[in-house]
Amino acid sequence: MSGTSTNTNGASGSSQADRRTRVTVLVALTANLVIAAAKAVGGLFAGSPALLSEAAHSVADSLNEVFLLAALRRSRRPADRRHPFGYGKERFFWSLLAAVVIFVMGGCFSFFQGVEALRNGAEEKFSGYVAGLIVLGVAFLAEGISLVRALHQVHRQGGASEGARDPALRTVVAEDGTAVLGVTLAMIGMALHMITGQVVWEASASLGIGALLVYVAYRLGREAMGQLIGEAADPEASGRIRELLEAQPEIDSVEALFTMKMGLDSDLVAARIDLMPGLDSEHVEEVAVRIKRSIARAVPEAGEIFLDVTDRHANEAQESPAATGERGGA
Repeated sequence: MSGTSTNTNGASGSSQADRRTRVTVLVALTANLVIAAAKAVGGLFAGSPALLSEAAHSVADSLNEVFLLAALRRSRRPADRRHPFGYGKERFFWSLLAAVVIFVMGGCFSFFQGVEALRNGAEEKFSGYVAGLIVLGVAFLAEGISLVRALHQVHRQGGASEGARDPALRTVVAEDGTAVLGVTLAMIGMALHMITGQVVWEASASLGIGALLVYVAYRLGREAMGQLIGEAADPEASGRIRELLEAQPEIDSVEALFTMKMGLDSDLVAARIDLMPGLDSEHVEEVAVRIKRSIARAVPEAGEIFLDVTDRHANEAQESPAATGERGGA
């Protein structure tokens, strides 16, 4: 039995994608910082629970962008003795942390504002309504621009299926999409409060924003958790690897195939294969090297490839009664 490995990567393509993602995150961070300050000032001036909820939402998003920038830098560190497979999974860790921040800072604060408004009421002046709606209108425009930028990058990276592989980009899209919906809810709640004089509309908007943020945090956290605990590679990639192995003339059978995501564009591949009978050790090594190179070409994200090569027929012959002298005498 022998185990072999190889290491390949598309560093140039990955670094270009990272640069584009970094620009997208910086655009979102700039927008959220400006919007958070405007919402906080407008919310305090107007006494609007919905606007204060949106301010907390933007603060949470701003902190998340800082986490994502850290993820982009730290996840590309080279492998070392303590982390022989590299630091690619840090990308998933920071995405999980961002989900926690969305839940705690955004969702919980929005629920608090909504409940407080229902319990104690909220008095607003007409000028406060106008200022709040203007702030929300500007926020809607800024968040929309950031969302369009993120969606454009998703399209450039191969559409929804490929772009969604990047947890940083996925988080920005989720944040901006949620922000657009949250601002819309806040505008509707504030407008109805202004028209009817009933604070229940703004309180309901705050509760709706909180529910929206909790749902998004749950989805992002669940995806990050799956990747952190050892999620398998994409089914399409696994299928290509199995087809390639089964097409090799020297392979009798593929006993097992295991894959695991080690980072954004790096998968670990481990296969247990049985060879055809009659191959000498030198030929076995040549076959293993050729198979690894074929997998690396067919599946560029296969960064680590391990083959457990066995000759089942030789093992069966060694264990047979004839080979071990256990056959009964005549």
